[in-house]
Amino acid sequence: MTDKQHFFVGDKVPQPMTINDYLRPGVFIDSDHPSVKAFAHSALKGAGIAPVERAVALYYAVRDGLRYDPYSMDMEGANFTASHIATQTSAFCIPKAILLTACARASGIPSRIGYADVRNHLCSPKLKAAMAGNDLFMYHGYVEMYLEGQWVKSTPAFNRELCEKVGIEALGFNGRDDSMMHPFDKAGRQHMEYVQDHGHFFDHPHERIQSTFKEAYGDLERVLSDVKGDFANEVSVSQDL
Repeated sequence: MTDKQHFFVGDKVPQPMTINDYLRPGVFIDSDHPSVKAFAHSALKGAGIAPVERAVALYYAVRDGLRYDPYSMDMEGANFTASHIATQTSAFCIPKAILLTACARASGIPSRIGYADVRNHLCSPKLKAAMAGNDLFMYHGYVEMYLEGQWVKSTPAFNRELCEKVGIEALGFNGRDDSMMHPFDKAGRQHMEYVQDHGHFFDHPHERIQSTFKEAYGDLERVLSDVKGDFANEVSVSQDL
């Protein structure tokens, strides 16, 4: 396999990569760490040996195993390692994408992380206020896994319980077709609009994202440290108003 791409290793100069390079651990996507291996091992219990089956099992383990919670955001770099995320019960889209990428690599599936700016209409008034009134989510995380000779995208951000509560279709994944966020919810209201794709990376470019967040949202981390609440319930209530 010689799919040569140029991509950013963290925040460094782009480097040429091959498919097999996407099996290596990174600084943040530390797929060789025991906690990542343990998470992947647990997720794969009962799964078949085919890479597609294993990829699907890992996707659902991350999607539903960690509750989506943007209020849990803490931009300290150590919190964005897959080994740390694997021990958590909640996270937002970027850490969940980091964890799935790491688990896939730990399970022998070449994988890489991607980012896109999205306009997320699934946003509580409290979160929007914390983001300086902005509903544009910079660097929304997704995952690409190399399965059956092609790169397949998946987005493990929103857990089933959240989706059922707010009336959106929980995003499934079959390992063969791209699985990206739906543009509308079950009631036909706008849900997710992809604005700009930043492409894929070997490892999580933390400094770049941290700088972008500060420029777009101000001192978001400090604001969120004072924000507590049930995101799913707040979104559900705001949609009913």
